[in-house]
Amino acid sequence: MNAVAKEPFFAPGKFPIGLLIGILALIGILLFPTPEGLSIAGHRILAILVFAVIVWVSEAVSYEASSIMILGLMVFLVGTAPSLTDPTKLWGTSASMNLALTGFGNSALALVTAALFLAACMTFTGLDKRIALNTMNLVGTSTKSIFIGTVLVTIVLSLVVPSATARGAAMLPIVLGIIASFGVAKRSNLAAGLMIVVAQGISVWNIGIQTAAAQNLLTVGFMEKMLGQRVAWLDWLIAALPWSVIMSVVLIAVVLKLLPPEVDGLQGGKATVHQQISELGPMSSAQKRLLLVTLGLIGFWATEGKLHTYNTTATTTVALAILLMPKLGVISWKDIQSRVPWGTVIVFGVGISLGTAILQTEAGQWLGSQIVAKTGIDGFGPVMIFAVLAAFLIIIHLGFASATALSSSMIPIMITLLQNIPGDINRLGMTMVLGFVVSYGFILPVNAPQNMVCLGTETFDAKQFARVGIIITIIGYLLMLLFAATYWKWIGVL
Repeated sequence: MNAVAKEPFFAPGKFPIGLLIGILALIGILLFPTPEGLSIAGHRILAILVFAVIVWVSEAVSYEASSIMILGLMVFLVGTAPSLTDPTKLWGTSASMNLALTGFGNSALALVTAALFLAACMTFTGLDKRIALNTMNLVGTSTKSIFIGTVLVTIVLSLVVPSATARGAAMLPIVLGIIASFGVAKRSNLAAGLMIVVAQGISVWNIGIQTAAAQNLLTVGFMEKMLGQRVAWLDWLIAALPWSVIMSVVLIAVVLKLLPPEVDGLQGGKATVHQQISELGPMSSAQKRLLLVTLGLIGFWATEGKLHTYNTTATTTVALAILLMPKLGVISWKDIQSRVPWGTVIVFGVGISLGTAILQTEAGQWLGSQIVAKTGIDGFGPVMIFAVLAAFLIIIHLGFASATALSSSMIPIMITLLQNIPGDINRLGMTMVLGFVVSYGFILPVNAPQNMVCLGTETFDAKQFARVGIIITIIGYLLMLLFAATYWKWIGVL
């Protein structure tokens, strides 16, 4: 019998180099003596955090797979560490398992899951496409009008489709149809400009609307867990809306300047939109019911804490229950199962668990105190503190392909750092505006999933995207600094 040939485990191209680096970094940190003032469990959690960042940045394995690895590391490494309350005893794997699963009982996870369900309902019924087409139909036929209409569609979809990737997918066929009807080349400035506006406009409005992106909901979850309070949907909107409106205008102006369209008038644009609307036919009963529930849900989001005490998670969950009800609803559980990205739920839950572990093992408090002591940031005013931390988040985002992963690893550290800074600081407001910066995925296509969706159309390249994105990032950052010194201070955010 011939021996079966086996490939070496570390064969070139077989074992992900990013995963190998992450494992070596994990082991290396664990072999270092535990620093003074840091618990052994906290030391191990920081090692897991470094492993997570390396694997997430390198995308050595899928986010879902890396999340399960992180879960296992938390259970084993924390479970075999001395307890914080009684160093003569171990945490135990039962307690560490409870810690590792903490994120799956967090209200923010319920909201993300419900939001993904709502996005599935939108795509299942086709309401997202109908909303997009009718919004586009309201604009004129000039080049500038088409760009403005594209941003308006992004804004409307941000209110009703709480998934950046889903919004990008809904926009693609419409924008590609408009580009084709004008007879311009696929790699024309017009095509590139419109697609870049779609991708970057989604990021701009991820900041403007709390329920538009998973990273916002994760930030809100950490607020509730670590600060004992959260920012209401309307309060988030009041703080972020002016910035998003201004940056939408800036985005269009920058794209038109850097990628001047080959034509001034897009006479075929509305014809394409009209044709697609007529192909949809009259609004279905399911679409009407979904629209009614969605408008009611937005109303509850906007009046939380003003007209009622029901939080965003509660009202969204009730809305989802209605949408799943026979006769009254619009979708069955079988249809939901195949349309919801369950991996996102796992990544989100593990992200919250990792942040909670950083807090409960006191690793975050130790790290925050070290940063404060080493940088002297405790001597800065609120605006300067925001300027430094925001710049740090923008730079580190260049290595992340997921704002959710960035939020999972960095927001808990930002909060504990703020808790270590003495003085009168609005820590809740500062956390919110730092949460805004997490959505800065403007420079590289890989920095946000909607960027990659649009890049897949092959209408632009990474260099064109970065040229626009660098300018948008700089202007957006400076505008936030201006807001920090004026508007956000006036409304009590900072």
